[in-house]
Amino acid sequence: MDFTDVFRIVNLAVAVFMVLGGISQIFALSLQNIIIGAYVILFGVGTGFLEFQIPPVIAKYASFMFSFIGRGVFYIFIGSIIVGTNWWHWVVGTIIGIVGIAYAVLEFIPSIEPPANMRDADPSWGAEQI
Repeated sequence: MDFTDVFRIVNLAVAVFMVLGGISQIFALSLQNIIIGAYVILFGVGTGFLEFQIPPVIAKYASFMFSFIGRGVFYIFIGSIIVGTNWWHWVVGTIIGIVGIAYAVLEFIPSIEPPANMRDADPSWGAEQI
């Protein structure tokens, strides 16, 4: 069974939640929250773009985004950054964190393969050249 479209929709939804969470962080109007919000927005935009095009530099330096466990840990990290004092921070951060946990669990279910855009990392990167 091919879940490519489901993973794409989930990843795009997480990207939207990241951007919304980053925007809501900025409205706290402290320097720390503005910086964190800007980073979360950039990560959200980058996550969304990975669903359409994979630049070679991303495949080389952010290869963790091309496995369930790597993307899952990344989503858990971003979700934990977004969680804050307001209820909408909790909702957005929890949704992203739950998706991250689900992705981390999917790494250990061999019957579910990652979609094509999560398999495009260069497998030879980091390997010794003989």
